[in-house]
Amino acid sequence: MNQPTPNAAMLWTGGKDSALALHEARLDGCHVRCLVTFAPPEPDFLAHPLAIMKLQADALALPHVLWTVREPFHEGYEAGLRWLKETLGIDTIITGDIAEVAGQPNWIRERCRPVGMRVMTPLWGRDRAELLQRLLATGFKVVFSCVKTRWLDAQWVGRELDHAAIDRLHLLRKQNGLDLCGEEGEYHTLVTDAPYFNRRLRLGAFRVRERDDLAYLEIE
Repeated sequence: MNQPTPNAAMLWTGGKDSALALHEARLDGCHVRCLVTFAPPEPDFLAHPLAIMKLQADALALPHVLWTVREPFHEGYEAGLRWLKETLGIDTIITGDIAEVAGQPNWIRERCRPVGMRVMTPLWGRDRAELLQRLLATGFKVVFSCVKTRWLDAQWVGRELDHAAIDRLHLLRKQNGLDLCGEEGEYHTLVTDAPYFNRRLRLGAFRVRERDDLAYLEIE
């Protein structure tokens, strides 16, 4: 017997991993109903500005649910997941997670369990280098939006993820142990175009700002 098509929400950051996971889930026949972002009451997302997420959602022709979470955070997440399930009929959450971070359990999987929702992780356990090449081969346009200056200098901010950038990441991995996909927070990205966007986003003028050990993109 065929399994029913999942009614899914994509856990959205606007970065390369969530965008590629959305692409892969759709290829697997998943029906994505909306994007969802969990955020604190006054979000200050340096790497993934909410204004850009809104433009991405428009380019995807998908609603973007911004769910505010307060402490205790596990209750806030579970309340949001229950709302998605009961209000929109969502039974599946898709994430761009690739692997465990610092040996910790997968947060969204732990939050979905008591709510009775399925979690899809299309990128889980896949080779980092293969994922980066997959982005380029499939036509994604990605820029570096935030870097930790311990790993990458501020000149990376605003740079496009292309073959030359990937080659440089491989070299840096040999030098300092950087994760190729930035899974330990070494860098973050913004997607400006994807195979399923109805138009490409153009960032226009921007500045590179620095805060503590971070350098990030400030779009004017």
